[in-house]
Amino acid sequence: MNRIHVFLVEDDPDWIKSMTVYLNAQEDMIVVGAAESPEQAIAMAQVLSFDIVLMDIQLTAGRLDGIYAAAEILERKPDAKVIMLTSLDDELVIMQSYTAGAVNYIEKSNFEELPAAIRSAVHQPGSMEVLLKEFARLKREEQLRSLTPAEREVFDLLDEGYTHSQMEKKLFKTESTLKNQINKILKKLGVRSSREAVEKVRRKGIVRENDN
Repeated sequence: MNRIHVFLVEDDPDWIKSMTVYLNAQEDMIVVGAAESPEQAIAMAQVLSFDIVLMDIQLTAGRLDGIYAAAEILERKPDAKVIMLTSLDDELVIMQSYTAGAVNYIEKSNFEELPAAIRSAVHQPGSMEVLLKEFARLKREEQLRSLTPAEREVFDLLDEGYTHSQMEKKLFKTESTLKNQINKILKKLGVRSSREAVEKVRRKGIVRENDN
């Protein structure tokens, strides 16, 4: 039997120990790693092989930094699934979790639901994945709706990895015209560089709370 590989991200060591024992007792699951901070989670995600992440929403007291970590992990590992774990029951937080790409949201007091939720997320993604893809498309369009058609054309090329010189040739624009359009894009998106613009839109507007 191929076990489901689970990656835990949680700031409470006791919760990590308890959940590791609980999930490893399921014959089709194994916890392959655990992280206690957003930075550690993002670093470990680059080297670990896992199917699903159980992500605590509040990795730092008073902050929703687990949502940002989920968005960044999914950008690097798009085939992984994320279930958000929390003690919060807040509609806005739930919406932000799905915006980040989570496929489910479970309160920690309902941890008995986790094995079934993990199996469903990994083996039966179905309609939820369709909804999430459409939601991601709508969030992208929402962020880019203030751009003019010409600016949108430039942004799409930035997103595809084109350099400024490549864009000048492809769009038949002068250097000054292109720079002017890029500056307008950055201003409208509230960022300081092309890289930040692309990252912000890819993450559907989910950014670190101290980045703004």
